[in-house]
Amino acid sequence: VQLQASGGGLVQAGESLRLSCAASVRTSSSYTMAWFRQAPGKEREFVSAIRAPGGTTYYADSVKGRFTISRDNAKNTVYLQMNSLKSEDTAVYYCAAGRPILSEIRRQYIYWGQGTQVTVSS
Repeated sequence: VQLQASGGGLVQAGESLRLSCAASVRTSSSYTMAWFRQAPGKEREFVSAIRAPGGTTYYADSVKGRFTISRDNAKNTVYLQMNSLKSEDTAVYYCAAGRPILSEIRRQYIYWGQGTQVTVSS
C-alpha cells in the first residue's frame, strides 16, 4: 500500500486547510486510516482516525471540534479538514493505514505516507 499525502501549506491562525491522502489500493473495507503529526523536536502524535469498515471516527482532544476526518471510498482517499487552525497545529502531517481497529497507537499502523508540512502563523 502506498500513501500520498498532500494539501499542506502556510496559513494564518484561524484559517482552514484540507489535507488529502490517496492510497494505491482500496482501503475502505480493510484498513483504518489515520493522521499523525510531528512538530520540530517533538514525538509524532496521533491526530485522528477513521475505522474500516464502518467509518467510526476518533480524534485527539487537541483537535476535537476543529478537525474532521472523512474518506471517499470511490477515490481511495482520506481527508482531514482542519478549521480554526492554531500556531500549535504547525507540524508535518502524516497519513497512515493500519489494522481495521480504531487506535491512536503508532505501531498499529503499517503503512505511512511521506508527510505534508502545515505551518500556521500567528
